[in-house]
Amino acid sequence: MPTSAIEKECASKMAKAIEYLKDELRGVRTGRASPGLIEHLKIEVTSYGSTMELRELATVGVPEPTTLLVKPYDPSTLKDIEKGLQTSSLGVTPMNDGKSIRLPIPPLSGERRQQLVGQIKKMGEAQKIAVRNARRDANKAIDVVEKAKTVSEDQAKDAKDGVQKLTKKYEDEIDVVLAAKTKELEEV
Repeated sequence: MPTSAIEKECASKMAKAIEYLKDELRGVRTGRASPGLIEHLKIEVTSYGSTMELRELATVGVPEPTTLLVKPYDPSTLKDIEKGLQTSSLGVTPMNDGKSIRLPIPPLSGERRQQLVGQIKKMGEAQKIAVRNARRDANKAIDVVEKAKTVSEDQAKDAKDGVQKLTKKYEDEIDVVLAAKTKELEEV
């Protein structure tokens, strides 16, 4: 395997780590209502006999800046959706009017904001570890092709330098994403 392919695969794994982090951060509650908070929640639907994401069961709208409105496609799933929202880690009580569910998003307390900042830092660190693991795997692959004498020492060193630059780039990108979310959380 040429070193360029190893670097490309490494960059792909690192990009997936960034995308995963962005998806995870969408689910972290800020003071504003956002469909991203709940659309990926897993809901156990007894009538279908399976677990589905909320976005597959209902539309999620934002009628007011502090309220989410969930309208199920199938009215028979309303109770399952309500139960799923109550048992989620959001800490918000759903209000069922028979046809839809309203979720009032209360403002965050200072203490809760700090807990959430700590939580997103842990998420970011987990993805930095994923990026570093991709670097480790790429470096091992480079060592293997170097030992097999398919690339020279200089080519292997250049490839490892390239992988290190990718690692730095993606770790910096994670820091930027975390800084933006932290700023959003600390807004009152």
